[in-house]
Amino acid sequence: MIDAANVLLGVLVMLLLLAAYAVLIYNGLQRLRNDIGKAWSNIDVLLQQRASEVPNLVATVRGYTQHEEKVLTEVAQARAALLGASGVAAKGEASTQLTASLKTLFAVAEGYPDLKASTNFLALQLRLSALEDAIADRREFYNDSVTAYNTRIASFPDLLVARRAGMVEPKPLFQAEEAARPVVAVDLAKR
Repeated sequence: MIDAANVLLGVLVMLLLLAAYAVLIYNGLQRLRNDIGKAWSNIDVLLQQRASEVPNLVATVRGYTQHEEKVLTEVAQARAALLGASGVAAKGEASTQLTASLKTLFAVAEGYPDLKASTNFLALQLRLSALEDAIADRREFYNDSVTAYNTRIASFPDLLVARRAGMVEPKPLFQAEEAARPVVAVDLAKR
């Protein structure tokens, strides 16, 4: 026959197991939230590095191209927008604008053989290209972390722990805007 002490012990063991499971869920969610913060910090550092390189590129290009002030102005405005943006969505949009402006600038540079041969220009172009690749890699890690976190806070039983811990708001993905997707067309005949 089952006595009250065994029932009580069984209930206590079940409660301890449930509590341990809840702690595991909470710790996993906390780790994902920290991964998101770390990934965003890495992206932000790379965005700042890219923005820091842009004035050097503009100065190099300006020396060769007298007729492209509009393109240089767009690059400078996009850089300023990136430096002034806060939050994932705003920085994502500003980053997209800067990327599009830089694509236009590099396309314009194709029409200036002396500029394309400049070691300063080539070094800056390689540096910016490397930063773009690094940003893409970090964005992928950030978006993977966000997707995992958002899935877990919306999935049972994790959502029960997430709600109790105040982790109910999904994190935003770092996305390219529609404006960054089309290929930039530049008429090189105009000079």
